[in-house]
Amino acid sequence: MTSAPASADLAPSMMTALIVPPVPAPGSSRQGLERRELHTGWTVRAVAGPVPAHLAARLDAPVPATVPGTVHTDLLAAGIVPDPYLDDNEHVLAWIGRCDWEYRTTFEWSPDGHERHDLVADGLDTVAAVSLNGYLLAETANQHRTYRLPVDEHLRPGTNELVVRFASPLAYAAAQSVAMGYRPHTNPHPFNAIRKMACSFGWDWGLETATSGIWRPLALEAWSGARLAAVRPVATVEGSARTPPAADAPVPARLAVHVDLEHADEHAGRAEESGGAAVEMPAAVGVRVAVHVAGLVTTTLVPAGATSAVVDVDLPAVRRWWPRGFGEQPLYEVTVELLADAGGSAVVAHSRTAEPTTSPTAAAPREPRAVVGPLDVRRHRVGFRTVRLEMEPDEHDGEPGTSFVIVVNGQPVFVRGANWIPDDAFPHRVTRERYAARITQAEQANVNLLRVWGGGIYEADDFYDLCDERGILTWQDFLFACATYAEEEPLRSEVEAEVRDNVTRLAPHPSLVLWNGNNENIWGFHDWDWQPRLQGRTWGLGYYTGLLPALLAELDPGRPYTPGSPWSGTLDLHPNLDAHGSVHLWDAWNRQGYEVYRDHVARFVAEFGWQGPPTWSTLRDALSDDPLTPESPGMLVHQKAAQGNDKLTDGLLPHVALPDDMDDWHWAMSLNQANAMTVGIEHLRSWSPRCAGSIVWQLNDCWPVTSWAAVDGAGRAKPTLSALRHAYRDRLVTVQPRRPDGGAPVPGGPSALAVVVVNDSPDAWSGTLVQRRVRYDGTVLAEASAVVGLAPRETRTVLLPDDVASAASARDELVVATLGDERGLWFFAEPRDSALTDSGLDTAVRVLERAGDPPLPVPGSLRAPARSNGPAYRYEVAVTARELARDVALLADKVHPDATVDDQLVTLLPGESVTFTVTSPAALDPDALVARSVLRSANQLVPGTGTPRGDA
Repeated sequence: MTSAPASADLAPSMMTALIVPPVPAPGSSRQGLERRELHTGWTVRAVAGPVPAHLAARLDAPVPATVPGTVHTDLLAAGIVPDPYLDDNEHVLAWIGRCDWEYRTTFEWSPDGHERHDLVADGLDTVAAVSLNGYLLAETANQHRTYRLPVDEHLRPGTNELVVRFASPLAYAAAQSVAMGYRPHTNPHPFNAIRKMACSFGWDWGLETATSGIWRPLALEAWSGARLAAVRPVATVEGSARTPPAADAPVPARLAVHVDLEHADEHAGRAEESGGAAVEMPAAVGVRVAVHVAGLVTTTLVPAGATSAVVDVDLPAVRRWWPRGFGEQPLYEVTVELLADAGGSAVVAHSRTAEPTTSPTAAAPREPRAVVGPLDVRRHRVGFRTVRLEMEPDEHDGEPGTSFVIVVNGQPVFVRGANWIPDDAFPHRVTRERYAARITQAEQANVNLLRVWGGGIYEADDFYDLCDERGILTWQDFLFACATYAEEEPLRSEVEAEVRDNVTRLAPHPSLVLWNGNNENIWGFHDWDWQPRLQGRTWGLGYYTGLLPALLAELDPGRPYTPGSPWSGTLDLHPNLDAHGSVHLWDAWNRQGYEVYRDHVARFVAEFGWQGPPTWSTLRDALSDDPLTPESPGMLVHQKAAQGNDKLTDGLLPHVALPDDMDDWHWAMSLNQANAMTVGIEHLRSWSPRCAGSIVWQLNDCWPVTSWAAVDGAGRAKPTLSALRHAYRDRLVTVQPRRPDGGAPVPGGPSALAVVVVNDSPDAWSGTLVQRRVRYDGTVLAEASAVVGLAPRETRTVLLPDDVASAASARDELVVATLGDERGLWFFAEPRDSALTDSGLDTAVRVLERAGDPPLPVPGSLRAPARSNGPAYRYEVAVTARELARDVALLADKVHPDATVDDQLVTLLPGESVTFTVTSPAALDPDALVARSVLRSANQLVPGTGTPRGDA
């Protein structure tokens, strides 16, 4: 192995563009591997199943199809079926998942001189038979893996016909469930018997589609000599001691590039029998690996016939990659080239600058052309950082426990997270731009980690690329959720293949900090009455404690892994314990109300959430109910949770009376969702570092539905996104119940109030903490102050004096705690029991100058720029409170569906003001921006101020 400096520049690439593809665009000429996407000329038709009679003739004929795509979206584009997202169309279209479908196209091909030709399917959903020119190439049954199918024996000069026939996933799953033996799950369909996106069978927030299609790219690849079957650059860093980000100096690092090779003659060098005699096959070409990264080049010769190599590159000084809020995100470009050298060996080169060269004219088949340029090229970006998961014994309040702390570059990171589900029920529709918009909304909510939930998919590369660039940590579940899974064949081999594919693909991303074996399956085995129904059958534990960690030890040994979520650190403990590891908190939503969050002083909360409806515009776009009510037919179709509306009502009544006006109901439920998240997040953050993180359920939706999401299925921010933004801000002042000694309150025991100051920033924070008990009219009834100083990442608790913490009249008093620009509030009474009035707000609207074309997003806007490409209009809406106004919000989408606002949920003391900035692609009526149904507050929901009907 040799190394030589190519440049003194060790600076990373700070580009934010897409990762450069390893080959040029289809149709261009180059030496080595050529990739031609087969995305045109496709049709789809039904070939079996319960097609409705009125559609039978239409679907017996070919329908134009899109690749990547799905049956549902193809039929929708052709005008054959209605949009499944609207009204009750989900059930109208249930027949689609019970049918078999055939995709068909033709393409032209002429001999090109390459030795090998493969059909490469990046994603087939799901039960497919792939044929070329009438020859069956493969039968597949896994949505989550890539298939490479040799086609040399069946490819012919001229026109070639490619057919992909999909069997009904519902029928296949049902048959496999019978064949492997029933295993418990949480769905009407046995989604656990098929390797397909689980939530496509429906979920408690998702519609049932059970679709089929070629959902990721499909291509013909031509190559000679050898190709790069897999490339895994593994970055490691020395010197991981705690170093303040501001003083982050370059550190030594190593890049280990793991390369797997496939030779054009896969039998090369092997002795095979021919007519009873041993015949030595021609030897495969040797391989030389040369690595260029950060100005250094390293080369290694790999012997002929070898199929793997590791190239170690020592880098004297690199800049570390940090999570957002801790530092910058430098990314280094890594390019691996496979070359044929003059001695008949192939060379793998790792270079930032190598360019493909023009290939000679194609030779006849089986007569390989001379190759002097790269045989194959792969490009990645890597970041250098360390990560570990601290799960260590600890003790708090005399109770032993187990910590759960994500540590990056030696620094503990308090996780301010959100769970991520597929952003569309048809994931092929999620573009890079859509990922960027959603991740921007996560940033605006001060989120620093997204957990990719195990009932969805391994997301596209764009998702992880953007997280790398933005410093958003990712936690990746393996795709097992809320069910038991067979560990026998054929499922076991499918699981291993998909894990190998996706670990290899995702391992280079520095944002990925945790692999997780499953979602709630170990918990379900303990608590969901599965064991009697299993009757001794395997249920997935062998995957979570055996197969998955073994594969990670082979492919990605430097990244933490947990067998499941929730997880207590050992199978000897119940998996969902506050004092041990990670927990999921669902007792509040399911049974007890969101005040119960304060009963859980957990080490780490990986799921907790509260439902709310989508924004008004999204709701009205999706439903034609007339009248629209909480129980109208469309509303119930778009409420998937068991007893969902009952739980919404039960969770609302302790706080406000149930309105009988639909507009007020929508606002009340939206506000209650936001308040639930505020209570939960602020409580958990107040216990830092004992609690090391919270991940709300959930950031996004896949369609328009009443759910736990902060961003609805149309990409519009619900008020809950503002609640996350406020509760997850770097510096937090919050008032919380405590024991008189500062410990966690015990039900029925003595309690007090404390101000908790959280400084989750890289800078020290000091000042005078002012604590006041205030009447709703602004009169100060009691006051205290204390000088506090917090180091970076420190939390401080200050008990309130009795005269501030005790109300003389609970219905019209509150506590206001202020430190600098931050303040926390504690209301002694819920709105329904308080003296709040809706005496009105003084408002003034100022029209700002029109922005240019395209529209610019408002700084901190809670939605991506308007979908229109025309000019943007901006308005400032100044709001002043005559009396105390709780949770003032401006619901801009009610004025224009693409209007956005920069903030929500601001509580104003008498005389205080706030200015909202609204951006819209069209001119707005200023009066509409301050109408009662648009400019909202909690005051409007108090009996006598709105249109409530009482306790219902």
